[in-house]
Amino acid sequence: MTDILDLGGRVALVTGAGQGVGRQIALQLAAAKGSGGVVVNDYVLARAEAVAEEIRAVGGKALALQCDVSDHAAVKAMAAQAAKDLGPIGVLVNNAGNAGATPSAELGKPFWETGPEVWNSFIGVNLYGVINCTAAVIPGMIARQGPGRIITIISDASRWGDAGLEIYAGAKAGAAGFMRSVSRSLGRHGITANCVAIALTDTPAVQRTLQGDPERLKRTLEKYIIRRPGQPEDIANMVQFLASDASSWITGQVYPVNGGFSFAL
Repeated sequence: MTDILDLGGRVALVTGAGQGVGRQIALQLAAAKGSGGVVVNDYVLARAEAVAEEIRAVGGKALALQCDVSDHAAVKAMAAQAAKDLGPIGVLVNNAGNAGATPSAELGKPFWETGPEVWNSFIGVNLYGVINCTAAVIPGMIARQGPGRIITIISDASRWGDAGLEIYAGAKAGAAGFMRSVSRSLGRHGITANCVAIALTDTPAVQRTLQGDPERLKRTLEKYIIRRPGQPEDIANMVQFLASDASSWITGQVYPVNGGFSFAL
């Protein structure tokens, strides 16, 4: 019987894969039928190596590469190294996010009380990081005439709007608009480009924020139809679908995986 979630031998590059959602995406793509292996990227090499070792321990193929995705030259070098050591990238998952490798101590201030040096910590990873990584893998995908899959993890902050997250939300919205345009440019080459919009997810960062504050968690979850935080597996399941042959006629879309926090029209 044909497995519609078969990855067709494609190698996947997952950015920000050293923990949380990215880690689960990397593990799941590595274990999927037809996986060509996973390039595990993180700006902390030890985290990337640990996830790559998890994959190898169960018989998967993995390569750990350190890179700050906001650094254009470093991203190009990473993509070249990945193609040399594991194979050409057929699936890109732009997962790296938040405030990047060196977040400013002023991130908690209203954005109008800060300036570009603070704003760029969000824009560099969440928008330029997506542009850098996408630009690095497109030439190879075009040369092979697909099938290629580009998947960008955005946030419901970009769809709903969150007070205090204006720059982050703007960068994520920019990434979604970029993906829509990329999908129009690349469809004729057998390459799809889609986004997954996530909300409150049980990651180390969320655990640090809500740990020891059950009342705050309860208030937060009252906004969700399914009253639990998302799990990294919830996100990875959608990514696996979009990376697979099952999604070959889907492009330019944003899929909310958010427990009903907000709806898509």
